[in-house]
Amino acid sequence: MNNFDIVKLTESHIREAAEIERLCFSEPWSEDALLYMCTAPITHAVAVIERASGRLAAYGGCEYVLDEANIVNVATHPDFRRRGCAEALLGKMEEFLSKNGVTDVYLEVRVSNAPARTLYEKLGFRAVGLRKKYYRLPVEDAVVMKKQLNKGENQC
Repeated sequence: MNNFDIVKLTESHIREAAEIERLCFSEPWSEDALLYMCTAPITHAVAVIERASGRLAAYGGCEYVLDEANIVNVATHPDFRRRGCAEALLGKMEEFLSKNGVTDVYLEVRVSNAPARTLYEKLGFRAVGLRKKYYRLPVEDAVVMKKQLNKGENQC
């Protein structure tokens, strides 16, 4: 990750994030939804920026209340996949959540998304349930995954 910076996702990143959404997902989030993810008081969003070009390589966001959080979005531009971007941004999100008293982090992932599931398992997430027909276009189940954070430990 020497060629990248990890920063807070801001309004200035929204257009690029929306383009990554269109490249990555069959039902991409709108610019308004992305803006909410980086501005609402119960959310935290992170961006991975390539230093040389200033391009948004990846981003992710979560919502949190009390000691629980839900990772609502993680996306990496196809040009930057398999370079550690998603792992780094998840680490930064976990660090933030841990410092803010969160102990349980959840996410949903398509059953067929083996690369993402492998990454989440590598990072300590475990399957705890299944949401039938959670995704549309195509209709597919979601695996619910959970990770417990240790308060005060550096999660990066």
